Amino acid sequence: MEAKQWSVQIYITEHGDETHARALLTTRDTSNVAGTGVARRASADAVPEIGDELAAGRALEDLGRRVQAAAAEDARGRSAQWEGPPGPTADEQ
Repeated sequence: MEAKQWSVQIYITEHGDETHARALLTTRDTSNVAGTGVARRASADAVPEIGDELAAGRALEDLGRRVQAAAAEDARGRSAQWEGPPGPTADEQ
């Protein structure tokens, strides 16, 4: 059995009261997929990591949706390749 390793890096930046996160997935074949997330700080937030956690979580959710969409697109392309051209209809035989 072959083991594969994909890496996800999360980049977090703050802009005023907003925290932005970018989750970048790198696969073995060097393809990249990125997801993004944003959190807005409430004036009552006493723990600064809350914005980091929310933004990172949202970026990972977005990344997951994008990976699933890429897989669905790949599956549609592959099934079209395997189906081949249509054969003759019963009337043509």
